[in-house]
Amino acid sequence: MVSNPPAHHEELTPSPWVERFAPLVPANGAVLDLACGDGRHGRLFLRRGHAVTLVDRDPAGISDLGGTAHAELVAADLEAGPWPCEGRQFAGIVVVNYLHRPLFRHILAALEPAGVLIYETFAVGNEALGRPQNPDFLLQPGELLDVVRGTLRVVAYEHGRV
Repeated sequence: MVSNPPAHHEELTPSPWVERFAPLVPANGAVLDLACGDGRHGRLFLRRGHAVTLVDRDPAGISDLGGTAHAELVAADLEAGPWPCEGRQFAGIVVVNYLHRPLFRHILAALEPAGVLIYETFAVGNEALGRPQNPDFLLQPGELLDVVRGTLRVVAYEHGRV
């Protein structure tokens, strides 16, 4: 059971992209919500009956999930610290609004065979609309496809303005 989030959570509605592909994650498979923020996607998978590991540098946004069955909260600096899931694999990995290219190899290694990677983040062109503007945080057209080519079967890809 997922506890009610504290009042400071303004927006916990899952991304439509994540909701659309969440059913592809094998039933009862463990899910990793990477750079989870307030855990809106981890909460979605908890409601769907998955065990979820929620990882963020600042776990304040998910503190209300402490003690929740099947929720593992991990405080980790994904850019300066070691990979927090070394030796573990997940049936589903969700990454939304976060890009740190050195993690790609870790993410792919942490995905079980037949696992599902759901990735949604900012791309080149977003700098005209707001933040982020730094190209280090913006995917190039087709970049994620190149990263997974030969490793994963892509069932959906979109690049454009939402």
